[in-house]
Amino acid sequence: MAKEFIVAIELGSTNITGIAGKKNSDGSINVLAVVRENATSCIRKGVVYNIDKTTQCLSTVMKKLKSALKSGIERVYVGVGGQSIQSVLNVIVKELPDDTLISQDIINGMMDQNRGMQYPEQEILDAATQEYKVGAQYTIDPAGVQSNRIEGNFLNILCRKSFFRKLNRCFENAGISIAELYLAPVALADSVLTDSEKRTGCLLVDLGAETTTVSVYYRNILRQLTVIPLGGNNITKDLTSFQMEEDEAEKLKLERGSAFTENSEIDRENPIKIENGEIKQEEFVFCIEARLREIIENVWNQVPEDYRTHLMGGIVLTGGGANMKNIKRAFTEVTNIKKIRIATSVKQNVTTDKSDIVLKDCCMNTALGLLAKGDMNCASVTKPANPSGLFEQPTPQPAVEKPQPVTQGSHQPGRVPKLEEKRIEEARRAQNEIDQIETRVRDAIGETADKAPRRPGFLNRMKTALGDFANSIISAEEDDEK
Repeated sequence: MAKEFIVAIELGSTNITGIAGKKNSDGSINVLAVVRENATSCIRKGVVYNIDKTTQCLSTVMKKLKSALKSGIERVYVGVGGQSIQSVLNVIVKELPDDTLISQDIINGMMDQNRGMQYPEQEILDAATQEYKVGAQYTIDPAGVQSNRIEGNFLNILCRKSFFRKLNRCFENAGISIAELYLAPVALADSVLTDSEKRTGCLLVDLGAETTTVSVYYRNILRQLTVIPLGGNNITKDLTSFQMEEDEAEKLKLERGSAFTENSEIDRENPIKIENGEIKQEEFVFCIEARLREIIENVWNQVPEDYRTHLMGGIVLTGGGANMKNIKRAFTEVTNIKKIRIATSVKQNVTTDKSDIVLKDCCMNTALGLLAKGDMNCASVTKPANPSGLFEQPTPQPAVEKPQPVTQGSHQPGRVPKLEEKRIEEARRAQNEIDQIETRVRDAIGETADKAPRRPGFLNRMKTALGDFANSIISAEEDDEK
């Protein structure tokens, strides 16, 4: 029976994948178990659609993993992705007194201000700091620089509030404890991109069944993240217009589909045989290429103009769609970028006897990336041990503590705060706002002390009222989640 292992769950458009494995001291991964459950009836474009069916699917995945591992599972790592995810650039400007020495507290305050941004029907999952502008200079770490103005640029990763609530409810209903939530596209990038590609600039494209995820990196920073609601299933559905069932269309796409075909390669004399007739080869080729070109053009349109000339690392393709014949040629035709690599597996060394992993067909990269993120033992234990190596914390883990203000370099990229942490953080920000208002009111009263008598108990009444108001907001949000 395995005593120590990590478990990760990926919610894909077609399957919910559960994976368990061990991380070795040299960074390699030993995969112990892989389980897949069809999720087409409960997840659409990577987003939970049917809560009850998703809960049932998750429970089945956990049951099969426990059986394969011959062990209980205490917690799991979860990837967050799908059509609901999008990135928005936000700029925070702070005017300072002359010759102010920028401190870490000032930077933390700007991060807090950015995290407190409100978006209609959406919430911030993660915020990637782009850079700070101090005077006319851009820098990653402005602490210690003297200036009277600082401008912070942040890339906020957003999702619909309803999506986050549904996701948490599914795991709660299934009785599954979440160790950490991670942005699936960031976990994927960390496991398939090289340091050179991230530094010199690259475009990562995850070609999924119902969605295509686009990530742009430059100077080791995530610059753009977009999920396009188009994928390989769109090509399959287009082929059904030739009077065939979806299963037959999918098989034909996989066996004979090509992302790019030269005219000289089309055999116009020999049509393709299907169950209910035949298809002219030129029509089959046009059907696939037209839809795929639409997907690629949408991908390229998501790359900001400022970074199109900074993709020295080229394009990296992954996901099931990256297996299509001549896919690199198709991308070159649209983007004019010749440096294109297909990431068939993650950069970590992986050992296993599981066919899903050995195949190296690009389809398990996100699940492996989430597994690589894990650093806590997910196995159920009866009593805390004296851990060493990977698992530095005794299990079970203590209750979530009040998070400290985020500091430059301390935030783990791609980590999504859990529901409890979000509520604590919202309460902390609300209290900070109350304290700031109270300070301003005290200052204002102090300035007018000689002009007008103070009203007894005024500050206490205001503080109480503001506190009640903040608590009512948090209570309302908790009621909405129920």
